[in-house]
Formats: sequence, structure tokens, C-alpha cells
Amino acid sequence: MGTDRETLDRWADFGGVWRVVAAGEHAATVSMCRCDGGEEVQRLTTQDPDLVAWLSEHPESGPQ
Repeated sequence: MGTDRETLDRWADFGGVWRVVAAGEHAATVSMCRCDGGEEVQRLTTQDPDLVAWLSEHPESGPQ
């Protein structure tokens, strides 16, 4: 199993979409959805400070 960032990258590489649904100073929760932008499959909550900071600038997958 990889890091939380690798999990999100892998999800997007396989066509899934994700978006931040909650974020604070020390943690962020990401909703991981099917590739059609529909049903949520799972959520990932991270306390990795580098990823939390990155997610504050990248709140969803895909082109910004």
C-alpha cells in the first residue's frame, strides 16, 4: 500500500474523480467517486501535512 497521495494519483490514473469534502489545518477528507463523476466509492482522510497543504490548492482532480 502506498501513501495517501499515491492513492489519489492512482485513482485519477484509472479514471476516477476525487474532490475535497472537508479540510482543516491538520487533516483533509477526500471523496473518491466513479469515473462518470457519480457515485462515491470511498473516502480518504489524510493527516499528511504535505498532502493537506497540496489539497488546499488542488481541491479536485482533473484540470483546474
